[in-house]
Amino acid sequence: MIPWEEIDRAKIPGEKGDITLRKRGTEFSIRIAGIELMNSRLHGSEEALAKLTCSRIKGKLNLRILIGGLGMGYTLAAALEQSSRDTRIIVSELIPAVVRWNREHLGHLAGMPLDDPRVAVEEEDVAKIIRQRRSAWDAILLDVDNGPEGLTRQANDCLYSRSGLKTSFLALRPRGILAIWSSKADETFTRRMNQCGFQTETLTVRARKSGKGGKHIIWLGEKF
Repeated sequence: MIPWEEIDRAKIPGEKGDITLRKRGTEFSIRIAGIELMNSRLHGSEEALAKLTCSRIKGKLNLRILIGGLGMGYTLAAALEQSSRDTRIIVSELIPAVVRWNREHLGHLAGMPLDDPRVAVEEEDVAKIIRQRRSAWDAILLDVDNGPEGLTRQANDCLYSRSGLKTSFLALRPRGILAIWSSKADETFTRRMNQCGFQTETLTVRARKSGKGGKHIIWLGEKF
């Protein structure tokens, strides 16, 4: 078996520990504290996050989409594929190294989505961007820290709290969508979304595009 090679290592802003980029043959892996956050072989659910969201906002003009978490660029690439020329997408990525890795090592995996003129990247906490404006977004897509049950960063919990969900609700335009990726289901969180004003749909998707692999959860909350 081909051994893993560490390509780079970086500090996580405001946190202890490092994030690492590893490669084995044509396969890439991003890990924190030895735990794999993402792998280039398993991106079907990340693409589904964008495709399911965009299918619900198609037909609108001048769409404005906020993506929290760049990852390996698969969610962004899928959103671009589903979007028209007048769409504008902001990607919020807290860790500068992840942005750099996408430009230097990972971009080819998803078709170089950061090169698309419809895209702008902000190296900022997505929670801060959401708080900045009301009625600004047609969709907010969150693929941050494994979902509501955080894995790496306690500060991310505020996104999924009652106050965080209400802030996202206010940041959306009418009929806007809050889409959230998670590694597992959480009925309490579904109820919380509904209590914060969203009409919520919970979908199960597979990790692989082939329909195989582990099961992940996507919440789609529509603002009425």
